[in-house]
Amino acid sequence: MSQGLDTRADDGSHTGPRHVAIIMDGNGRWATQRGRPRLFGHHAGAKRVREIVESCPDVGVEYLTIFAFSTENWKRTQVEVAGLMDLFRRYIAKETRALAELGARVRFIGDRESLDAKLVKLMEKLEKATAGNSKVNLTVALNYGARDEVSRATKLLAEDVARGLLDPANVDEETVSRYLDTRVLPDPDLVIRTSGEARISNFLLWQSAYAEYEFIDTLWPDFSREEFASLCASYGERDRRFGGVKK
Repeated sequence: MSQGLDTRADDGSHTGPRHVAIIMDGNGRWATQRGRPRLFGHHAGAKRVREIVESCPDVGVEYLTIFAFSTENWKRTQVEVAGLMDLFRRYIAKETRALAELGARVRFIGDRESLDAKLVKLMEKLEKATAGNSKVNLTVALNYGARDEVSRATKLLAEDVARGLLDPANVDEETVSRYLDTRVLPDPDLVIRTSGEARISNFLLWQSAYAEYEFIDTLWPDFSREEFASLCASYGERDRRFGGVKK
């Protein structure tokens, strides 16, 4: 495992991002450039995930959230969607042991009701197998959309109000956060999108209100641990004021 770049300040404090979220884009274009079907690119992209997860401890990243499949991705061709679902099943079954040995704790966020029952069982098995790990927290956004997440959270919140479990007068930002899929996670510090696209595509809208963003041209299957380390290091050079002014 590589040592990566040192993201500590002169006083020894950590200056790099604690939580990095990645929109893994460009698999299809990567395959097309090579004259191969889009699913070939998705398989290549899946292999890249392990390398980035392995590199997280080297750069001080405790939480990594990856956007695997959005609620809008169902609009793709049946062939591609079916291929992606098969890839997810195969990847989870194959990587469960490796992720557990790596010390990664895996969680899934998103709406599971529309997913294949076999896939959901594999997801639950992976979550259970890695529940005791803490070296790196890997969260996979699968059938996830931020607006869908907020809608589901609002429904649950409204149900608790109706049952008298929650006083509407006490609802604030922290209350809403407790109903989101990410309630046990810190907000992302850095959001990276690969492939040259400069949009966030309905990903972690609430949680990323004050995140730093990096839109890079690299296609996801070509995204290396060295580039990841470099982006994490440059994050430490940013002036983060959260709406205030620099003292």
